[in-house]
Amino acid sequence: MNVLVDNFAMFREGFFGTVELTALSSLLALVLGTLMAAFRVSPVPALRVFGTAWVTLLRNTPLVLLFLVVTLGLPALGLKGWDSFWLAVMALGCYTSAFICEAIRSGINTVPVGQAEAARSIGMTFGQTLGQIVLPQAGRTALPPIGSLLIALTKNSAIASGFNVSELGSVQQTLNAAAGYNIYVIFVWIAISYMIITFALSGLFRLLENRLAVAR
Repeated sequence: MNVLVDNFAMFREGFFGTVELTALSSLLALVLGTLMAAFRVSPVPALRVFGTAWVTLLRNTPLVLLFLVVTLGLPALGLKGWDSFWLAVMALGCYTSAFICEAIRSGINTVPVGQAEAARSIGMTFGQTLGQIVLPQAGRTALPPIGSLLIALTKNSAIASGFNVSELGSVQQTLNAAAGYNIYVIFVWIAISYMIITFALSGLFRLLENRLAVAR
């Protein structure tokens, strides 16, 4: 218990750092994932190609490599001045967006084609049909896999500690290097902190699933 009590301020900073990193990365992933899903079902060939390339590239790139590309590659291209925290948000958000795109696209495929055809028959555009009819229904179907993906994002955020981002992983590294605490005790408190965040996310998505469930 003294590990937590003696270093409570550090644990608190790391905990809220992970929460903030998870929240902002999740928001970016949801926005990009939804946009790429729209691209992938778009009637415009160029958008379909771009969406497919985005998903294929990011799904087959290790997250650590993506972190390296973002943190080292962008400054090399002249894009300097970015804080390491926001670079981590970019890497995590873009990486997870590829998986969320596929989750949403699978939800879109569950919507009966007749609904889109009916919308087009009354003069609705592709954007109106997708935004007002298809995506609201697809989102309900995609909620469970999206919840799992955001929980995975929370755990993936530990990689950011290797790139000078203050979060729970960096707390473990600091305590291991500077203090004589039992390493297993440190890992237990770090694990409990991650469990609190993931249980909260799980509960939130379970609530959303119950609230948005379609009566059958």
